Amino acid sequence: MTTAAEESYRLRYGAGFGVPGEWSEVLEQQLAHRSVRGYRPDAVSDETLAALIAAAQSAPTSGNLQLWSVVAVRDDERRARLAHLAGDQQFVVDAPLLLVWLADLARARQVTTEIGSATAEGADFVEAALLSFIDVALAAQNASLAAESLGLGTVFVGAIRNRPLEVAEELGLPPNVFPVFGLTVGHPDERAETAVKPRLPQQAVLHHEQYALEPQLAHVEAYEELLNAFYATAGLPSSWVKRVAHRFGSVAGLKGREHLRTALETQGFALR
Repeated sequence: MTTAAEESYRLRYGAGFGVPGEWSEVLEQQLAHRSVRGYRPDAVSDETLAALIAAAQSAPTSGNLQLWSVVAVRDDERRARLAHLAGDQQFVVDAPLLLVWLADLARARQVTTEIGSATAEGADFVEAALLSFIDVALAAQNASLAAESLGLGTVFVGAIRNRPLEVAEELGLPPNVFPVFGLTVGHPDERAETAVKPRLPQQAVLHHEQYALEPQLAHVEAYEELLNAFYATAGLPSSWVKRVAHRFGSVAGLKGREHLRTALETQGFALR
C-alpha cells in the first residue's frame, strides 16, 4: 500500500524520488500545495481572515522590524479593477477575498522620525527595500499555508506588479508602501480542481558546500520530460524551458515589470 508520504513525494518529484524517513502533518500539507483558481462564491469570514493574519505575523521578520502590511479586498468592483490591472485574470474577480501584500517602509519611517528622533536615512538604501520584500514574502507564505490547512485554496498573483502605481492609487497607498503581489483566497470549486505540479529535482536546487551550475542541465532535462507529461494530462502548453525563456528571453516577457525601479522610486523607495 502506498503511504501518504510516498504519494506526496511522487506527485511532487515523479516516481523515481526516494522518500525521506521524516514525515509530519505539516510536511503533508506543504507537499499538497497547488494553485487554486476556481472558487465557490462563499465568503471568507472575518474570523478566518484574522487567523490568516495571525499566521502571517508569526512568520520570521528581520530584527522584528515587521516591514509589511496587507490590504484585504472583498469589494467586487475594486477586485475587478485590480484584476484588470493584473492582466485581466478572471480568478481574481471570482475569488471572494484578495489579499494585496505590501512592502511597507512608511510605518518604520514614521516611527523613526516622530518617535525615535532620527532622520530615517537608513531607509534610503537597497537593504531596507530588500528587508521589506523578504518580510512580506515570508508573511504571505505563512498565510497561504494556514489557509490551505483550513481547507481553503490560494494562488499568488505576481501580476499585481505589472502596473504597481495604479494598484497603489486604487488601494490608497502612501509613499514608502509598495504592492508586491496578491493572494486570492476562497473555498475551492471542486469542478475546477487542479493537480499538484511537479518541481525541479532536488539535485537542481540543493547544493552541498559549494554551488555547482553545470550538473544542473541533466536534471533540468529530466524535469522537462516529467513536466511535459503533467502538462499533457492537464491540457496545458508544454515545456518548462520555453516558459523560462519566454519570461527572460526579451523585455516583452516582463509584461511592464521592466519599469519597477522607476515605480519603486516614484512610490518613495530610495535604492542607494
